[in-house]
Formats: sequence, C-alpha cells, structure tokens
Amino acid sequence: MAIYWAVAKEVVFHPKPLNNSPRMSSNPQNQVLNGPAEEADKAAVRERDEKLVSAAQSGDLDAFNELVTHYRGKVYAMIVNMIRNEAESWDLAQDVFLKAWKALPRFEARSTFYTWLYRITHNVTYDWMRKKKVQGDAEFDDATAVDAEPGTVTLPKQIAPADANLDRGEVGDRITKAIETLSEDHRAVILLKDVDGLRYHEIAEVIGTSIGTVMSRLFYARKKLQAQLKDLRP
Repeated sequence: MAIYWAVAKEVVFHPKPLNNSPRMSSNPQNQVLNGPAEEADKAAVRERDEKLVSAAQSGDLDAFNELVTHYRGKVYAMIVNMIRNEAESWDLAQDVFLKAWKALPRFEARSTFYTWLYRITHNVTYDWMRKKKVQGDAEFDDATAVDAEPGTVTLPKQIAPADANLDRGEVGDRITKAIETLSEDHRAVILLKDVDGLRYHEIAEVIGTSIGTVMSRLFYARKKLQAQLKDLRP
C-alpha cells in the first residue's frame, strides 16, 4: 500500500492556508526558489540526459537502457499511484518506454527528457484509465520532492508523519483512499507536484494545459483532501 507522506505533509500536518480561490504566484514556474546545490544537481541531470539522448538517437541502445534505468522507478511509481494496480502498472511502464524509444528520433530537447517522458507516461496512463473507465469524483505551492531512487522499481520513498502518536498504517490508508476519490485530473496534479516534485510549468507541459489550470486543480484538490482529512490534523 502506497502511503503519500509528501501529500500528508502538504495537506494534513503542515497545510498552507487556503483562501476561497487559487492565486497566481509571482513566480509560477518555480514559486519557491531552489538553492544552488539543488539547481546544480538538476543541471547535472539535464547534462547527463542530453548526452544519453543524443547517443540513443544515434542508435546506441545501451544509452537508452541507461535512461530506462534512471527513470523506470519514477515512471512505475507515477502509474501505480494513479491506477492502483501493480501488474497493469508494470505493463504500462513497459509500454511507456517502448513508445519513448519509437518517438525518440523526434525528440528535439525543447523540454527536458524527463518532462517529455512524464508526458508519455501521463498519456499512456490516461488512455488505460479511459478504456477501463477508472474514475474518481468529478470535481474540478510547493512541496518536498519524493522520488524513487534511480534504477529502483519501488514506490516513492516515504516521509514520516509529524505526529509520532498517529498510526502510520491508519493515516496512510486514509490518505490513499482520499486521493483515490479525486478526479483523474486532480489526482494527476497532486501526484506530479507533491510526490514527484515537478514545477508548475513542467506539470502544465506534461498534462498539456496552462500553468493557471495546474494551479487551480492543485488548489481544489488540496482543498478537498484537507476537508476529508481534517480530523487527522494534530
């Protein structure tokens, strides 16, 4: 069972005050500026990916396999967190990388590789959900990024709850069920932002919408989660 402690931190233990409507940040792409070390790490990842993509586009299968190793854990985690089916998630993750390999010659590096890969993952997952008619409730800021380690096939790492007296299993189950009641669109932005740590403009690119729409969906998703989980607040 996945326990969304990144989401718990955002909407249960240390929630930001929510007004009656979402407000655009003065820096919507980033909102909270990253420190030099984090920016350096991201720059190093981008440089690594650019080299691997370039080699893979030239037919180097080993380079593409290295990209798969770096991102398969994140891709699997994103899918399983959306559809709650481990076996199907494995199959869909393989489909994502197959589509990525076939589409790689057309990748022009207008975005980062992982944003491009997340968009493929999003589309593959949504196609499956629509075919299976998997739905949540129809309703329409920054958090700590929680990533699967490169090369792993597990769910995202967990963050311990702020209140040690709360039962982890019970809280995790409540959070999981609350997230499952969200619509597909709301669930996607919550997971991309609070679990995968993407920025607003990256989420907008992944799901094919505007930054304002992303912020609006996050606002209403968090508002609904806070309403459902208010009794868990310390």
